[in-house]
Amino acid sequence: MTQHRSPQANPLAWVNGSDAPEKSLLNLGYLPLTDSASLIVAATQGFAEPYGLSLKLHRQASWAGLRDRLLNGELDAVQGLYGLIYGVHLGIGSAQVPMAVLMGLNQNGQAINLAADMQRAGVTDPKALAKRVHQGGAQLRFAQTFPTGTHAMWLYYWLAALGIHPLKDVDTLVVPPSLMVQHLEARRIDGFCAGEPWGACAIQEGQGFTMATSQSIWPDHPEKVLSTTQTFVDQYPNTARALVMAILDASRFIDQNEDNRKSTAQLISSAEFVDAPVDALLPRMLGHYHDGNGEIWQDSHPLRFHGNGAVNVPYLSDAMWFMAQFRRWGLLRDDPDYLAVAQQVQKLDIYADAASALGISVPAVMRSSTLMDGRPWDGTDPYAYARSFPLHALDIHHELGRTPG
Repeated sequence: MTQHRSPQANPLAWVNGSDAPEKSLLNLGYLPLTDSASLIVAATQGFAEPYGLSLKLHRQASWAGLRDRLLNGELDAVQGLYGLIYGVHLGIGSAQVPMAVLMGLNQNGQAINLAADMQRAGVTDPKALAKRVHQGGAQLRFAQTFPTGTHAMWLYYWLAALGIHPLKDVDTLVVPPSLMVQHLEARRIDGFCAGEPWGACAIQEGQGFTMATSQSIWPDHPEKVLSTTQTFVDQYPNTARALVMAILDASRFIDQNEDNRKSTAQLISSAEFVDAPVDALLPRMLGHYHDGNGEIWQDSHPLRFHGNGAVNVPYLSDAMWFMAQFRRWGLLRDDPDYLAVAQQVQKLDIYADAASALGISVPAVMRSSTLMDGRPWDGTDPYAYARSFPLHALDIHHELGRTPG
């Protein structure tokens, strides 16, 4: 794997004197997923050393385990689910701990797969799935990877857009991503939402097919983030900036050309990291999709790690979307101050310093998107947005007499 650094990068300006990292050896946590690539590349291919860092990778078995080790200090920073970080910051399902999002790691590239039994029964499109759910009988069981995580939110949003209430019409449970295919094979679940390569592996092993990609729900959606605790940022601000620079540099390298993506896929597929066949991992990393149900396409919104910087900005509007969905589904009983919370967690100053030093432009921190049901999202009114959906889990009685704020 050959590195290609930007001539604009001047890492030595950040590793001398008072700008030097306060802590040079960092323990980074990640899960075996395709979108852990930028951490793996940064740690193993020499992208951290110019910034005065040495990165030690720690593969985790589950998102809950990763969270716990980050909070107890075993891990300094992690590849985190966007929603997991905000769940911890808001005290949903865990102790409330101030958190920090340093940068986005990737967009797109997750999948909703249904089991082979569903395929054999003719449940191969959204209309057939909705009919199967509403006709009665045993409730279908869908797995996602963490209660406040991105995969839960993609699954819930997708089901609700099909007229299926995700908390009433189906059962959901939490399964680590690398165990999804085993759960399909054992017939414990009828479908799942998880990161790659596990959707592709399910097809390769004859255990299911892809019904939807996450980018078909929200093109260029936020996914994993580089995250840590607020305490870490307070203690080691130079280290946090240096880490962002190293991961940004690695992210830019991966997205630079197809050869770099191929070499990255070969690297991360090894048993040491993702432990999955490269022929299952690489095609979707390149945007080449077949769904296991006869459809083949080149995706216009593939998994991406940098996108000339558009991927990596810790957008305020992205953070607010997850909080609005938490409110929609009753994970939050009351509305937070959406913008204020996002401004606390998203470390825009650290990101801007790091990106500017690398000659990477920083776009506006609010962005506009339109999701699969035609609903626009731009972060301007999360209170109204959370209440705009016909399917939700809001406690209307609790809200009577309340005003936004």
